[in-house]
Amino acid sequence: MNNNSTKYAELRERYPEFLYEAFHHEWTAEGLRLWFDFRMGDVVFHPEALIEARPFLSRDVPTQVLDRMVFDIGMIELISYWKCACPPTVKVLCGALTDEQTAFWRKLYWNGLGEFFYTNGISESQDGFLRVESGEWRVENGERRTENKTSQTGGSPFSTLHSPLSAYLVPIGGGKDSVVTLELLRRAGKTIRPLIMNPRGATRECARVAGFPLEEVLVIRRKIDPTLLDLNAKGYLNGHTPFSAMLAFYTRLASALSGIPNVALSNESSANESTVKGSYVNHQYSKSLEFEDDFRNYVNEAASFNYFSFLRPLSELQIAMLFSRFTAYHDVFRSCNVGSKEDIWCGHCAKCLFAYIILSPFIAPERLNAIFGKSMLDDTTLDLEFRQLLGLAETKPFECVGTVSEVRQALQMAVERWYKDRRPKLLEYDGAPASRRQIINLEHISPIGNLTEEERQILQQACTEKNN
Repeated sequence: MNNNSTKYAELRERYPEFLYEAFHHEWTAEGLRLWFDFRMGDVVFHPEALIEARPFLSRDVPTQVLDRMVFDIGMIELISYWKCACPPTVKVLCGALTDEQTAFWRKLYWNGLGEFFYTNGISESQDGFLRVESGEWRVENGERRTENKTSQTGGSPFSTLHSPLSAYLVPIGGGKDSVVTLELLRRAGKTIRPLIMNPRGATRECARVAGFPLEEVLVIRRKIDPTLLDLNAKGYLNGHTPFSAMLAFYTRLASALSGIPNVALSNESSANESTVKGSYVNHQYSKSLEFEDDFRNYVNEAASFNYFSFLRPLSELQIAMLFSRFTAYHDVFRSCNVGSKEDIWCGHCAKCLFAYIILSPFIAPERLNAIFGKSMLDDTTLDLEFRQLLGLAETKPFECVGTVSEVRQALQMAVERWYKDRRPKLLEYDGAPASRRQIINLEHISPIGNLTEEERQILQQACTEKNN
């Protein structure tokens, strides 16, 4: 953990305001291009994104609807640039926010940056860290509008749906979770359209194994303004931002363009557990049910846009059990952030260790070693990460990993199935979990989440099937 509290105070004094000046969108031969104008003192940022052209995307979405959705994408893109200096005031010059919408953004920024504040050693209060100002509402021809028509009022943007109501956009991240969502919905006879942001090896390969070449995938390409990278290199503040929240707003636009009403995320119940004991700091906040519910309330498009996590009722252990059945993906999936650019498991981080552990009850050690390149439970250099995953340290790893109880139960099950005669080296340590009763029933489906009864039944049926 760094101690950047002095730097934080100095930067906030140097940059008292962050301006959201404008948002833009236009259709080109390549697709729908988005770009934004941000300003912080004498520093300007112009991040861009492209929704790649596809035959299944409509260009008939009304301009006012695109305005509203692109405006909100700018609001979530803004956080990546704001955090480099954390100006105390954000001024939104290109649209208006109601008090309720302003409260939504302040809550998202605060919780989504909890890890950022913690790892930078910054002590701040939720009331004092940020003020958000925006334009005023005005009355025009009897209607309530903003100057650039970003009002949340009015008709649904999804009135011209051209896909069945049982169709699903499934964001593919390259890991085991989205594979389980994609396969269970596909095998249940649902119409599926994969969505990938910034395609890489594992995401493309998972889509391909599922039968979708890249030209049949809804692709979003997002570019970070290099000015931000330059500031990071100069020592400005840096840290984790809520990527899944950003993805949520992009999927809302993707849903409107594709006419597919359902966006099925793959966030499980463990995303609700804090990363730092006894605090609100949660690396996975924007994957939590709390954020999901807040986002659904914010967009408020009722049945015409349905953002939810299909795997919310499941534990990581259940997801690992289901993924173990989909053997065609075992050599192509990747969850390692360190090795993502090279499309490898780095074999040295907490994410690799967690993925190995959670799959260990269901996949034989020899096969698991072949997937990860080694026996990770015999790598004693991962002692710290191992203790963090077991809940024996102050924090869990700042990664998307399961709960302490899930890790402990996975290890217990693996010992009972594979390691009766010889335990791997990490399991020989003091504090390694001894055999204990099962706490997570792999056949039980939690009642939490925003699923329909039919979707719950798909999960229930899958979890009650027996593994080979």
